[in-house]
Amino acid sequence: DRPGGGMGGMDFGDTSYVKSTVTFNGETWEDVGFRYSGNSTLQTSWSSGTLKISFRLDFDEFEDENPAVEDQRFYGFKQISFKSNAMDDSYIREKVTADLFREAGVVSSQTAFYEVYIDYGEGPQYFGVYTAVEIVDDTVIKTQFADDSGNVYKPDGSGANFAQGTFSEEGFEKQTNADEADWSDIEAVFEALHADLRQSDPEAWRAGLEAVFDVEAFLRWLAADTIIQNWDTYGSMAHNYYLYTDPADGLVTWIPWDNNMALSSSGGMQAGAGGDRAVDDRGGQGRGRGGARELDLSTVSDQWPLISYLAADEVYMAKYREYLQETIDTVWQPEELTERYQQAHDLIAPYVLQEVEGFTQLASVQAFDDALEVLKAHAQERCDAVEAYLAGE
Repeated sequence: DRPGGGMGGMDFGDTSYVKSTVTFNGETWEDVGFRYSGNSTLQTSWSSGTLKISFRLDFDEFEDENPAVEDQRFYGFKQISFKSNAMDDSYIREKVTADLFREAGVVSSQTAFYEVYIDYGEGPQYFGVYTAVEIVDDTVIKTQFADDSGNVYKPDGSGANFAQGTFSEEGFEKQTNADEADWSDIEAVFEALHADLRQSDPEAWRAGLEAVFDVEAFLRWLAADTIIQNWDTYGSMAHNYYLYTDPADGLVTWIPWDNNMALSSSGGMQAGAGGDRAVDDRGGQGRGRGGARELDLSTVSDQWPLISYLAADEVYMAKYREYLQETIDTVWQPEELTERYQQAHDLIAPYVLQEVEGFTQLASVQAFDDALEVLKAHAQERCDAVEAYLAGE
């Protein structure tokens, strides 16, 4: 069903793959799986009447029905996520943030801008500029880890905040090795994180946690993400990250995901003014969004123990501060960021200007231009804030 008149026909709990044909640079791929993707962005786009909705392609989804597409790949990719850049008038936050994470030493997807045309029965229609994002359990673990045979999880909902006593298998959906009903790697992180040693013997507690969880990788992400500011990730929402248990060292590694609401000092229409989200009486997460995470992490409650427990430990807090400094010394340079933002804006501008009503995420061209200036101002503001915090001001 098409959007247009409201919510009719769309079941947000059922975004199953359907067969499609994909063409690119004169080549064609048949029987490619196509499905809508997203949570709030999907519902918001649908209700607003735009057909420009995030989607995912799986190039061998239907190989059981058609052996000709067995192990079919798009230049090496089995799956690709195409983000509509909803809730981002700049259209560049998804790409820029992923790039900044990798440059800061954080495992993160590769991304690229694409012009997308879709024929839904009325001939090819221009759907505008999308950001293609590499799928974690497809090629990210193949290219950024030495061994890609480990468990990949996409946590969401109850337990995904790592609060004590909330672990559930449903909250840590396995993306690989799903036939093996084994969540012992995640349970080990819960056990080490909430061990009584945290209060009685911090050194032993750190050793136990570091034996099962890549704390350094998490602190690198935490420092970069806190500078960047992201309103839709751990610390305010119990989703939008992956975990990978690397067989090379047995450590569970943090991988960020979904950055369209990053690089902003305010959460926009989806953000609240308060602190952490409410937690219901079943230990699950509410649907409201929290406020910005302060640089000193003081506003993060124990409902987000991967942050609050590490922030309360003087050794980990000192390491976090080191990564804040390292990030602003290297990847978070306002002049370089301004140039990066401008180049990305100029690259996609001609194609954004071709978007039309019903096939765009923008209210106006002016909004697209204004968003660039907001990003530039944010780059300097965050650098100044980090420098003041580290100086003790």
